[in-house]
Amino acid sequence: MPPENGETAPGFEALLCDGEVFEDTHVDDALGDRGAVLYFQGFVFSAIARHWWKRFDRGGWDEFDGVPVVGVGRDGPFAQNAFLRRIDSPFSVYADVDGYVTDEFDLRIERDGMAHVTTPQRSVFVLDADREVQYRWISPDTVSPPPVDEIEDAVAEL
Repeated sequence: MPPENGETAPGFEALLCDGEVFEDTHVDDALGDRGAVLYFQGFVFSAIARHWWKRFDRGGWDEFDGVPVVGVGRDGPFAQNAFLRRIDSPFSVYADVDGYVTDEFDLRIERDGMAHVTTPQRSVFVLDADREVQYRWISPDTVSPPPVDEIEDAVAEL
């Protein structure tokens, strides 16, 4: 079961990509002073990924005070960095190649029509500085939009 509001999110270490380099980084080191927003996504370079990361950028999510927005996806670090450069993104993304982080959050789903292909279920977790889940949204499918206003409200309350 994915972590619920009030529970402590799993601690993990994975390759964090910033568009240029990647480095093994513990989630605690990626948290800002007030916490972080973790956005679990399907495939980079998909229309959905491009749309939402650009929307987060246009919405000023890179300017949340002390609350970085960090993605988690199954693509490798070179693909993650190429994607971030392509969309000129100010955000960072964990390359969860083996699905370890996805499994820690119990979000692995098999993709319809793609035999033996799994990705994280699209979801958002707003964490405080102690990794306590203050808000969570888990998509009922692979295309439903995250509730931007609710996420922004949760960040404002940190």
